[in-house]
Amino acid sequence: MAQQSRVSRQAGLPVMREISARVVSRNVPLVGSRWRGGLVVEAEGRRVALLMPGSLARWFSPGERVLVRFLDEPEPVGGVYVAPRDSYELWRLWGGEGREERVKAWPPWRAETRLVKESIVGEEVYEYDVVAREAVTEQDYEEIVGLEQYHYASKEEIVAIWRCPVCGYYKEANVQPTCPRCGVPMKLQEIRGSLPSSRFLVLELKRREPYEPRIVAYVRVDTPIPLMHRRVPRPEGGFEIERMAREKICGRDWFHPTFWPLAYSRRRELLRKFRELLELYQSRRVARAALGDAIADEALRRANTAAARIARVVVHPDYRGDGLGVVAVRMALRWIEERRVPEMKRGKHIVETVAQMARYNPFFEKAGFVYMWDTASGRPVLMYPLSEEAKRCIERYLREDPVGRSHGGRLFRSRYGVVEKLASPLRISRLTKIYRSELDISRLPESLQEVLRAFGAERRIVERYVLRDVSLDIEPGEVVAVVGASGAGKTTLLRMIIGAAVPGLRENPETRESYTPNEGSVEAPPNTRIEYLLPGEHEPVFDAEETLLEHVYRRIGDPAAAVEVLNAVGLSDAIFYRARFNELSTGQKERAKLASMLASKPNLLIIDEFTAHLDRLTAQRVARKLSRIARSAGITLIASTNRPEVLKALAPDKIILVGYGTAYVERREGPGAGRAGGA
Repeated sequence: MAQQSRVSRQAGLPVMREISARVVSRNVPLVGSRWRGGLVVEAEGRRVALLMPGSLARWFSPGERVLVRFLDEPEPVGGVYVAPRDSYELWRLWGGEGREERVKAWPPWRAETRLVKESIVGEEVYEYDVVAREAVTEQDYEEIVGLEQYHYASKEEIVAIWRCPVCGYYKEANVQPTCPRCGVPMKLQEIRGSLPSSRFLVLELKRREPYEPRIVAYVRVDTPIPLMHRRVPRPEGGFEIERMAREKICGRDWFHPTFWPLAYSRRRELLRKFRELLELYQSRRVARAALGDAIADEALRRANTAAARIARVVVHPDYRGDGLGVVAVRMALRWIEERRVPEMKRGKHIVETVAQMARYNPFFEKAGFVYMWDTASGRPVLMYPLSEEAKRCIERYLREDPVGRSHGGRLFRSRYGVVEKLASPLRISRLTKIYRSELDISRLPESLQEVLRAFGAERRIVERYVLRDVSLDIEPGEVVAVVGASGAGKTTLLRMIIGAAVPGLRENPETRESYTPNEGSVEAPPNTRIEYLLPGEHEPVFDAEETLLEHVYRRIGDPAAAVEVLNAVGLSDAIFYRARFNELSTGQKERAKLASMLASKPNLLIIDEFTAHLDRLTAQRVARKLSRIARSAGITLIASTNRPEVLKALAPDKIILVGYGTAYVERREGPGAGRAGGA
């Protein structure tokens, strides 16, 4: 039942009923303006301070009309009525008479979604319950700074500017510093690259373990860039610059007036003040931050576009490659459309992004963005239509414009492609491998010999069948799991296959015994290109001074394909491209090894003790991803594991159960589904 309105006994204001109000003033403090601040409104003859983040309050102007609904009675504080953040709702009234629209401004936008990761056969492997919401607290912004540090992956890169709440001194740092003048903790002032107009959306794990991060991704949304020119290729080579490209294709006023402080500032005075601040702080970024508030107000008041720009998407490195980037973008699109972010004025027709990384990672395209053109500086522009009119504009451009027709709206194209599949099955025929060892206690100390004699252990030769009369085929492109208890013979079976694919191992006296069967045969097709990992015995070798990108590029020979391989295994950002192998966590090292092996484009990939040293969730992520990569590229994958969750994520075409000298094949009808069979 809907709650009935009532009148506040203290302020004399209706509660639970929408009332018209007028903005009297706004409070955007110099320190902590992103999350601290508010509006003072006059409603029914009473003035009430509405507490809200300064990032929201700065968009309102004194004198404009709003609608407010008090959910609880405003509280008298020092002679002023105050409405805490959770005690009211606020709408901006936008437009002229007869076409006035309500735009919801408070409480902050929030939505929940579930990201389910499935195996190749559609079985749920793991999931994330995610809350997408606007950043509104100091902790939110400090965690955004933490994500920025991951993103830039460099000790020298400073991603935040801090301000002393006492003396106003500015300082660059990645963690909260102490003011060198006052000795008090400084407050976060600004985040690298952001503007006074920027709004931030965070993705928070709804259900998480105590050791997991609270915020796993964020999106920064800005107004459109002021001017955009594009490259148009010439028939004879090179290109020419077409000015004001967007306005010729979309609505001419969709992108204007945008947030552009320089357009409303006196340049000479601005430059003089900038030089003074630069001399004081010896940092161009700090000088710009200190100057920003002084020139932003007028630009914010004038900004009123029918477009928005996604300026940044950052995902926690441990959660990359799982689709959270796509989720973040899709949630941001909803937020922009429903709340008309960032200005909260005109309805939005279109969202743009300018992102060089979109050439190498297609998550914007997976979220529905369409590639349009390259800017004059060579950066790709992608757009997402929020209205039917915008959709028609984009379709017309792709149909009629020569540049649009040439690419069809698609930017990312795989450079890895597919491998040449094995020409025929791997054929194991009546394979027998005998393990032989000799026990001799004569060289042990007498005291230890006595202990062993008590158990009847003296000189003895031990022989047993590890594999006996095993026959089976592995088809080209199959994903195969080898399962068995420790010591059952999984590694031995893998060695027999490796020995057939790498003849030199059977010719080398030091390795002949380990890779050669006693009886029977293993046949590998002549076009076999193998990569294999036997922990502690044969693993990819990384140069100590080599970055991951350099390592993978050296093996694959194509920079774009090198980035694609790193992205495919979940190492999908500059933090990993620029990292060295010894700087990675255990889980990241496992992915780096996979990337190294995939970079040689093998058609046979063999991995022993697959994901043995990874936690449950990371193991599932790696298994699921590798299974999909192998199937899409046509790679025959054979991996040994004893972990049920890894088997589920791999969804193998065939499971080989090894033990007591036998190998039993569980055959599957298509990836993952199965009926048992023998071999």
